Amino acid sequence: QVQLVESGGGLVQAGGSLRLSCAASEGTSRSYVMGWFRQAPGKEREFVAAISWSGGSTYFADSVKGRFTISRDNAKNTVYLQMNSLKPEDTAVYYCVARWGTDPTYSLARFYGFWGQGTQVTVSS
Repeated sequence: QVQLVESGGGLVQAGGSLRLSCAASEGTSRSYVMGWFRQAPGKEREFVAAISWSGGSTYFADSVKGRFTISRDNAKNTVYLQMNSLKPEDTAVYYCVARWGTDPTYSLARFYGFWGQGTQVTVSS
């Protein structure tokens, strides 16, 4: 099993930045792809970004490419989502996710078996 705990959400003005963190159970992260989904009110969960833990390859949704980056710290078993140039439409609950494998391009929620509790990101205009 793997446990995921998100942090770093908050309120930010449009054009600003936030960094989200996701701490995973120590000793398990190297076997997983980890990433982020988000869900806005009245909307389905949407893929944001993912990273292969062992290789470091990344993949981003078109809606955030060029604005968001994803990275990981092996020693801390932690992944980060750096969000820049934030827009009001980025407002959502952001969920850390994980799945077995090495390919970060899987973008459907059903492929990710491990989910964190979520952290709220609100972007004001």
